[in-house]
Amino acid sequence: MLRCDPCLAPQSSKDFISKLSIASKEARETLYWLRLLNDSKFLDNYENKKYLFEEINSIINILRKIIITLRERLKNEKSK
Repeated sequence: MLRCDPCLAPQSSKDFISKLSIASKEARETLYWLRLLNDSKFLDNYENKKYLFEEINSIINILRKIIITLRERLKNEKSK
């Protein structure tokens, strides 16, 4: 069964950028909480700790690059 979420079908590029910005903010908040857990030694015995940090940083970077690219495209479309 095909599932179609509203966030996957935005109304405009600005709407899509807005949704990606929210996702980026949530990813950065996740990184904050992971750092807090790590600093409190809660993750000391967790063997995939390094993987978690690598993955959340990758997600943040991917979202950031997509947002930058879309903003540049919007800017270029407006200047035409």
